[in-house]
Amino acid sequence: MTQQLNRTISVAPMLDWTDKHCRYFLRQISQHALLYSEMVTTGAIIFGKGDYLGFNQEEHPVALQLGGSNPVDMAKCAVLAQERGYDEVNINVGCPSDRVQNGRFGACLMAEPQTVADCIKSMQAAVDIPVTVKSRIGIDEMDEYEDLTRFIEIVAASGCDTFIVHARKAWLKGLSPKENREVPPLMYERVYHLKEQFPHLHISLNGGVKNLDDAALHLQKLDGVMIGREVYSNPYILAEVDKRFYGDDTVLKTRVDIVMAMLPYIDAQLAQGARVWNIARHMLGLFQGQPGGRVWRRYLSQQGTKVGTGSELLIDALDLLLDTQKKAESFLQY
Repeated sequence: MTQQLNRTISVAPMLDWTDKHCRYFLRQISQHALLYSEMVTTGAIIFGKGDYLGFNQEEHPVALQLGGSNPVDMAKCAVLAQERGYDEVNINVGCPSDRVQNGRFGACLMAEPQTVADCIKSMQAAVDIPVTVKSRIGIDEMDEYEDLTRFIEIVAASGCDTFIVHARKAWLKGLSPKENREVPPLMYERVYHLKEQFPHLHISLNGGVKNLDDAALHLQKLDGVMIGREVYSNPYILAEVDKRFYGDDTVLKTRVDIVMAMLPYIDAQLAQGARVWNIARHMLGLFQGQPGGRVWRRYLSQQGTKVGTGSELLIDALDLLLDTQKKAESFLQY
């Protein structure tokens, strides 16, 4: 059963953003939020030359989001994910990009619920870890509530009991992926109705969640909330998640604590061939809304891409930020 993972709060899979460096960083802020990988296709895993399944053990609990529609390939990749230690495999049925559609996966699969169901059956027969689905509320003209419930019914009948629903429809033609995250209106009530109609299923909501107060309101009617771009732009939003939603009273790390905790990781990754910018780019928003936050972002952006830069990048940026804060405090005293 998929309920063995606590999905109360999770961080959305975001292409080109939630890589292993980002997830390691976010794990320094929250120990309990479920983290998702960026989407990886079956073709990349099976035929690609890179290590598309790599992650840090410190990231647990962590889920792999998989893009594909061939049940055999999906099962093969699920097995590889389980062998590597992932806690869950999630099927992408929500991405609307042309590249994804050309590969016949993502949001276009909402029109093929039986294909998704076949993938679920094949994957669950091959692995013991949870297999879940992330979808939209509809696509193109298939956007009535009845279309959504038909999709849920068919996929759930295959054995899937956990659905993460982005509360916007997707236009497969005419809107860019970015526009598909902003233009179609959010319809939270439709996701609430799903939970009412399918109380035995675990239903999480994704889309437009900006703060933990909003998340708490959604959790009055749903089983989980997935937060995406707000976490990336303002990662310290996760700082209160453990205490508020998981009852963990561990003393919060300050933003400075988090910077210091990242230094050994950066040094270790640089020794393996990574560049500091691969990691630092995910930390630009750490001081969002704080005095000196712009100084922090600007220094990392300007200096982080230079050849030969090491973990001292963060120390130097932190020194500038703290100096800016001290000057601001002194100014306010007069």
